[in-house]
Amino acid sequence: MKAVIQRVGRAQVSVGGEVVGKIGHGYMILLGVAQGDTEEDLEKLLAKILKLRIFEDENGKMNRSIMDVGGGLLVISQFTLMANYRQGNRPDFLGAAAPAEAERLYELFVSKASEQVALVQKGVFGAHMAVELVNDGPVTICMDSEVLKAPKK
Repeated sequence: MKAVIQRVGRAQVSVGGEVVGKIGHGYMILLGVAQGDTEEDLEKLLAKILKLRIFEDENGKMNRSIMDVGGGLLVISQFTLMANYRQGNRPDFLGAAAPAEAERLYELFVSKASEQVALVQKGVFGAHMAVELVNDGPVTICMDSEVLKAPKK
């Protein structure tokens, strides 16, 4: 499971010209589900995201988490994070989970996030979406659940 986390001043997602999810200060998360991803991957990734200290404290140092600052989450499904671009110029997405399983894990991620964060918004799984955001910093972090499972060196 992969996530691209962007610290935002505001973000929104629209489908067919209609806003379906919107937050102010917080994280806009692009979430990709790979073949073989499990609920354990989801739990590890979400826990790390919620503890990630990338908001500034009173000294201007990135030392506060989303939980510390009371920010919102906008979670967007993004199968293209699973792109295989090694050969040729047209990526394949064969590493992405089947749509039904990807949607199940995506919705579970949103549900579990909602248990801990007051404002969680989302896109529409499988839809063509227009995403707008103001990246604050800019701060962008890429995470992979496989890295979180690897033994520490």
